[in-house]
Amino acid sequence: MPNPVTPEFEAHLRSLLPAAAFRAPASRYGEEPRGQSFGTPGLVLAPASTCEVSTIIRAAGQAGVGVIPYSGGTGLVSGQVAPELSAPLVLSLERMSQIRSVDPAGAVIEVGAGAILADVQGAAEAAGMLFPLSLASQGSARIGGLLATNAGGVNVIRYGNARDLCLGLEAVLPDGRVYDGLTGLRKNNLGYDLRNLLIGAEGSLGVITAATLKLMARPTDQAAAFFVVDSPAAALDLLALARGRVGEVLSGFELISGTGLDFMAETGIDIRQPFADARPDWMCLVDLGLMGTPGGAEEALAGLFEAALEAGLVSDGVVSQSESQRHAFWALREMIPEANRRIGSISSHDIAVPVTRVPDFIEEAPRRLARIGTFRINSFGHMGDGNLHYNVFPPKGRSRDEFANLKGEIRACVYDLVDEMGGSISAEHGVGRIKLAEQERYGDPGLLAAMRAIKRALDPGGVMNPGAVIIP
Repeated sequence: MPNPVTPEFEAHLRSLLPAAAFRAPASRYGEEPRGQSFGTPGLVLAPASTCEVSTIIRAAGQAGVGVIPYSGGTGLVSGQVAPELSAPLVLSLERMSQIRSVDPAGAVIEVGAGAILADVQGAAEAAGMLFPLSLASQGSARIGGLLATNAGGVNVIRYGNARDLCLGLEAVLPDGRVYDGLTGLRKNNLGYDLRNLLIGAEGSLGVITAATLKLMARPTDQAAAFFVVDSPAAALDLLALARGRVGEVLSGFELISGTGLDFMAETGIDIRQPFADARPDWMCLVDLGLMGTPGGAEEALAGLFEAALEAGLVSDGVVSQSESQRHAFWALREMIPEANRRIGSISSHDIAVPVTRVPDFIEEAPRRLARIGTFRINSFGHMGDGNLHYNVFPPKGRSRDEFANLKGEIRACVYDLVDEMGGSISAEHGVGRIKLAEQERYGDPGLLAAMRAIKRALDPGGVMNPGAVIIP
């Protein structure tokens, strides 16, 4: 177990760092967004440079003090909160938020790890380009944390995860040395790929301080549509039809349950729903981005609807007629997590199964959960890459606290089925501390052994985000 921050250790750091690097240990540094995990920092530091990060990490390593990297605080697996540690050092990247450079010709942008995703998107747009990573928390999530968890979001089907969008990294390793891997190179085969090892490591192997990210050509013609389907199986067939008709311009394909729409109405979220007469049991949000004359994306979606209707895959649909309406469609999708939060889940799951098994999973999971109790289920997510957010709620009028004793059984039920179907118990949120036990149960033994060996080699003192990602 790492050492706690002591008055002597803090005094040593104050002799090495400017006063501006020290932060009051506010509650936000010790609480994850859903209020399910809490920690008590012994000291919060917000360095302004890679040099200062290096100084902090070197001092912590020498003193054996645990360091918890903190980015935007939006993580949902308690990677940034360490309730089991006594007075750890929390290292916030909030002051390292610079957009260092934008190179439209090279299609790259270099940013500090503390840069907020929305600001990176805005800088890319100002240069006539696109940074396509997009998710609900983009107004507060920071690049360092997004890379550390290999975030996904709604555009993975077209552009990939955070790892796919990163060309180079700058990071401070556990001994305080700086890895200067910032590069715009798209081909570089000089030995081990430390960049991709640090991405997804959740700060357990070092602290990302800056990144060189890929930019994409900005679509000139975009549109979205809601299509009503009678089942997830029909949604899968619609996905295949869409891919066959529009190919690589398919930017997003989301599966939305009517339960999510019901939750919005139940919790008073005032947002216009796409179908006024009734809330469908299932619908898909399909998004296209073309290079060409405006109107082509709307025409393609209208054509897709006609073909899907003829094939018996859809029963209703609405295509956006403007960019503001397209944004309104996506705003509805992004309010589902907020509705879930207001209802209060018993157990939430970020899972992935092979795309073709998504309907099978959605059909089988409720049958198995019914053996445990009576629940409401909101299953939604990124149908195009097999990533579902599968959340289990109490019956209407009941509190999740009444079912707290069933949470472990529910999780095991869901994860057992995911494992049977060749899926992953962590699709895009990471492992953090919440999923450590499940990783041990479902993870590949060879992979776990390799992860432990890498952790011991790079962080022999065990000070980098101790207790996260891997059990030593």
